[in-house]
Amino acid sequence: MLIDSHAHLDSHRYAEDREAMLGRAWQAGVGTVLAIGIGEGPAEMHQALEICRQFNSRPESGAGLPRLYASAGIYPHTTTEADEAALARLDGLLAAPEVIACGEIGLDYYHEGAPREVQRQVLIRQLEIAAARKRPILIHCRPKDGATDAWEDLFAVLHEHWKHTGLRGVMHCFGGGWNEARRSLDLGFLLSFAGNLTYPKAQPLRDVAARVPLDGLLVETDAPWLAPAPFRGKRNEPAWVAQTAQALAAVKGVQPDEIAAVTTKNFTGLFQIGPNVGN
Repeated sequence: MLIDSHAHLDSHRYAEDREAMLGRAWQAGVGTVLAIGIGEGPAEMHQALEICRQFNSRPESGAGLPRLYASAGIYPHTTTEADEAALARLDGLLAAPEVIACGEIGLDYYHEGAPREVQRQVLIRQLEIAAARKRPILIHCRPKDGATDAWEDLFAVLHEHWKHTGLRGVMHCFGGGWNEARRSLDLGFLLSFAGNLTYPKAQPLRDVAARVPLDGLLVETDAPWLAPAPFRGKRNEPAWVAQTAQALAAVKGVQPDEIAAVTTKNFTGLFQIGPNVGN
């Protein structure tokens, strides 16, 4: 079965059909979804965990719905809201066994939703909290078009504040070049590819994906955004991670079943989850 390693299940866009949407994911062969806990800001970090507990407690969970895990983190755009109370809430959430990662966190210089130095300092604080809780991190990194400024700043932070921990993480919705891919892999990160891998103009990204070793890959939807090519412009959902897996299989020259197997192995290894996850 497939794992959708990054989906915003708490989005209001699923308010009317969240259970049906998860059922469609199961029917499409998605056994596990990592629900991302950033909400619309730090005050909503807990929502992914609540959804995780709500659906994992259902009798049909494991038979008709995917297994859910959660993350928690403060997104770059909302780092101006990261006061001590918010950071304490993050620490508390990361203590929950269902919350297997800190994220998505990182740097975004494309939208400039928060001052760069604020983003950097809050990223460092979250790395410290994640390290103390021994949680892998989910990184968002988006530079200005054609620039590598956010990547350079990110790698500087990771080398100084994360590498020494021996912990790993995921470069979510990877969109860098081969240089950024290689540096991420050297730090022990997995590269997660989303629906934009399927877009006609994404050949440079497919070229990078073709060079990434199989043991460095994950697939995701970033739902409700970035619907893959057959559904582009629609609300994305975890069932459609299969489209990204098929595109990734094509660029790697393997069968989709092999992508499903290897990305499941990579996910369970990173997050130290049992081999029968989602089954």
